[in-house]
Amino acid sequence: MNASEPTTPTKSEMFAVFGRIGLLSFGGPAAQIALMHDMLVARHKWLNEQEYLRALSLCMLLPGPEAMQLATYAGWRLRGVVGGVLAGLLFVIPGALVILGLAFVYIQLGTVPVVQGVFLGIKAAVIVIVLQALLRLMRKALDTRSSWLLALAAFVALFVFGVPFPVIVICAGLLGFKFAESTTHSVTVAPVEAHTGRTIAIWGTLWATPLFVLWITGQDFLLQIGVFFSKLAVVTFGGAYAVLAYMTQQVVQDYGWVTTGQMIDALGLAETTPGPLILVTEFIALLAGFAEGGIWMALCAGVIALWVTFTPCFLWIFAAGPYLEHIAARPRLSAALQSITAAIVGVILNLSVWFALHVLFAKVDDARLLALPAPDLSSLNPTALALTALAIVLMLGLKMSLLTALALLAGLGGVLSLTGLA
Repeated sequence: MNASEPTTPTKSEMFAVFGRIGLLSFGGPAAQIALMHDMLVARHKWLNEQEYLRALSLCMLLPGPEAMQLATYAGWRLRGVVGGVLAGLLFVIPGALVILGLAFVYIQLGTVPVVQGVFLGIKAAVIVIVLQALLRLMRKALDTRSSWLLALAAFVALFVFGVPFPVIVICAGLLGFKFAESTTHSVTVAPVEAHTGRTIAIWGTLWATPLFVLWITGQDFLLQIGVFFSKLAVVTFGGAYAVLAYMTQQVVQDYGWVTTGQMIDALGLAETTPGPLILVTEFIALLAGFAEGGIWMALCAGVIALWVTFTPCFLWIFAAGPYLEHIAARPRLSAALQSITAAIVGVILNLSVWFALHVLFAKVDDARLLALPAPDLSSLNPTALALTALAIVLMLGLKMSLLTALALLAGLGGVLSLTGLA
């Protein structure tokens, strides 16, 4: 075989490589995608450059965490469904176990003053982390006047009028699809043989079975957890940052499972773990379950949240994977994705402002006729402001790594709490 051609690994080789990817996948989707490119294309040559890029495009078209789905697609391409399941699970499990441990530490120690100081430092970092994600996406997505206008419209719809996130995603996609329909033409691609119906039936059943069991056994709280995070799994276009504001509104204001502060803490902790950022759903479910019925309810809620968050990812990949070339040749789908991505810039801007207000001010009125947050200016926390300014210097100015900056800011927050300043 030519050295430049992709090779097929054994299952043990896949376990070793995808296990390493799962353990090292810090830093969010961009870093994770780069890591997988290095491991799968450059080092082991299991995929060639074009296969990898087409797979990435497919994963960006689908709802859910694109990096986890990219790992799943790579595993499926190499060793079929078994390989896809292995790669996907190895990408998620390390981070899920870390989140489990962090959640129970948080439950036990989250109200200790020094721990609160540590989290104040983490929250300051979160503001800049989301801002970094916003800047990266702006450079990628806003290259035309219409894309800028779409991003602005999405921001105003969310920030001023509180339009639900799924509505924004649907409207943006339809606009992109409709615009492309009158300016581009699809390319004919040879049909593929795929057992799509069987795939959807199997994975749809796996997704729905726990919900059905919870329903017939009358486990209303766990069913509510399962249904909500199932709905979230369908609308998570653009990654976790895009859907966090919608998730926060639901879990804080509508369900009352966690507080705003706990939601921001959850994101900060999720940033410190390997794996997809959407693991924040597990953290929220663990906190909600503990408040509802103690440790066993927390564990059940966490498992349900993980199941309904990631089972759909396997469904999307195994159903759509055989049609990759077909999908890539449909410019209308590509245009719809580009419009959604532009709108998500506005969504993440809304999230950035929302986080900053709730970290910097102790009192923010969220119950208004319009969705405009109304901070109490007298409740400004000067320590939080100083830590946020330092986070900007470290992460945007000095380009310090995420984990190093998080550690420094968390440590400084803890020290300030001991002096009574945090």
